[in-house]
Amino acid sequence: MRILYLLRHAKSDRGNPDLSDIDRPLAARGRRDAPAMAAYMDEQRYRPDLILCSPAARTRETLASLRPVLGSDIRVEYDPKLYLGSPDVLLRRLRDVEEAVASVLLVGHNPGLERLAGALAPRGDRRALARMREKFPTCALAVIHLQIDRWEQADVGTGTLTDFMVPAGLDDD
Repeated sequence: MRILYLLRHAKSDRGNPDLSDIDRPLAARGRRDAPAMAAYMDEQRYRPDLILCSPAARTRETLASLRPVLGSDIRVEYDPKLYLGSPDVLLRRLRDVEEAVASVLLVGHNPGLERLAGALAPRGDRRALARMREKFPTCALAVIHLQIDRWEQADVGTGTLTDFMVPAGLDDD
C-alpha cells in the first residue's frame, strides 16, 4: 500500500496585476490557513517520505508553512510539470516515484488535483467523499490510500479516500 497526500495551495493574492500567474504569492488568508493545515497534519501524524511541489510562488509558500511541522529532512522535488498540471500529468509523475518511497505529498493546483483525487479514490469515507466532490477549496488536503505495491501501478480507482480536510473544518475543532 502507498499513501498519497494531495494538498491544494493556500489562498493566493490576485491583487497585483503586474505579477504573472506563477508568481502570485499567498493572500493573508492563505498565510493563516497553511500553518493551520500543517498543525492538522502534525496532529494526524501525516508524514510523507517525499514532497512533490509545483514551482509556483503560492505552492512554494504553502509548503514553506508546512516545513516547520513536517521537518526539513523530507526530500522536496519542484517539478514544472506540476504547475497547473492535468490529472494525467500528475498521475504520470506519481508513477515515476521510486519504489522505496511509501508516501508522497503533492502540493499543486486545481482543477488537476481535484480531478486526480476523484479519479484515484472513488470510494472511502462517505462524508469525506461528499465534501471532496462538493468542493476542493484552497489549502484542502485529501489523503488517499492506494492499494498498490509500486507507484507505477497507480491508476484510476486504485485508491480509498481516508480523510479530506479543509481550512474551514479546522475552525470546528
